Amino acid sequence: MSYLVLLGLLVSVIAALAGWLGNKEFTDKNRKTGLLGLIPVHLQWVFGLILYFVSPLGMQNFSGDNMGDSTARLYMLEHPLTMIIAVVLITIGYSRAKRQIGAGNKGFKSIAIFYGIGLLLILIRIPWGAWPGN
Repeated sequence: MSYLVLLGLLVSVIAALAGWLGNKEFTDKNRKTGLLGLIPVHLQWVFGLILYFVSPLGMQNFSGDNMGDSTARLYMLEHPLTMIIAVVLITIGYSRAKRQIGAGNKGFKSIAIFYGIGLLLILIRIPWGAWPGN
């Protein structure tokens, strides 16, 4: 699922940048392209929320002693908080864009900026050592 999140966001950001820089009209088809990033992000957020409460690396690991351990702090605080911020930004970007259908390229701009910042936040707080395939 994590690969789908990154792929969906990457496709959405690239399509939005192409539309924005190409000064194209934002249409309903372009709004649907934005869903390629939004839907996997929301699904992954739900899965992550469930894992946070059942995994020993999440909520069960929450204590003042673990704040000194960088790996424990990443899993219990930094990763979840950053991912929530990224999901909120991506959702705001999509919500703003869907109201911009037919209003020039403003929808592209909204998706490019908010999804781009969300993607950047996701990339900097992925626990790469536990990434599938490593």
